[in-house]
Amino acid sequence: MSFSFANVNGRAALLDGGRVYDIGRISHESVSADPMIAISQLDELRELAAHLNDHDDDGPLNEAALGAPVPRPRNSFGIGLNYKDHAEESNMELPAIPVVFSKYPSCISGPFDQVDLRATQGDYEAELVVAIGRTARDVAAEDSWSYVAGLMVGQDISDRELQLGARPPQFGLGKSRDTYGPIGPVLVSPDSFADADNLGITCDVNGERRQDARTSSLIFDVSFLVSYLSSVLTLVPGDLIFTGTPAGVGMADGRFLKPGDVVTTSIEGIGTMKNVCQ
Repeated sequence: MSFSFANVNGRAALLDGGRVYDIGRISHESVSADPMIAISQLDELRELAAHLNDHDDDGPLNEAALGAPVPRPRNSFGIGLNYKDHAEESNMELPAIPVVFSKYPSCISGPFDQVDLRATQGDYEAELVVAIGRTARDVAAEDSWSYVAGLMVGQDISDRELQLGARPPQFGLGKSRDTYGPIGPVLVSPDSFADADNLGITCDVNGERRQDARTSSLIFDVSFLVSYLSSVLTLVPGDLIFTGTPAGVGMADGRFLKPGDVVTTSIEGIGTMKNVCQ
């Protein structure tokens, strides 16, 4: 059974028709109210989602109450140069294997939280974010989707001066300032999509479309990334993979973010985040 999972005022919830169902309440606490624990209980979440009509809801969804669906990941991976057009605009060769960096978990923030910019060359990067739902080690690519809890919208906000000022570049620090990892607005299970590998992704800054692509253009798709990473280390529930960004980032033409800018990021079938820079 497909499901839409959210962090509502710090508690795990399922959503249906714009209504909120508190997971701890409807499961009589058999499924954790802590989003980080609940995300590891995939079978139980599916069972609850299949019987939501048996329960009263907890009211309408209020976007202001939404936090990061996976608020405290153990690991948060970023994948660089994973769209051909972005590699070209960056004047970089296409990678033969995934370019992986750490987007430190402390940067994770909510889908409507403000971005504390603190950068003169702050940049936006719309990304599809994968949340792991089962412990994964040496997973075959054809089995990868069964280890995915769901998909989210993400922003890989980047301080280009910090990222590229060192030689070699320090991707980790440049992409991990506080609030530089908004995710959400909800986590949607992979079986919710007709084709989870082909979703439209866009990013607008102050209402101007800057990025517009489909995730089918990923060089290394979700199945490959889960398999590849699990061949190196064990993935656990709640680990995140920021899968990369398409062309149109600010660095390509010097249109960096400024205080007051509004970054709106959407992915087909998942939803929209809106983050104001301060």
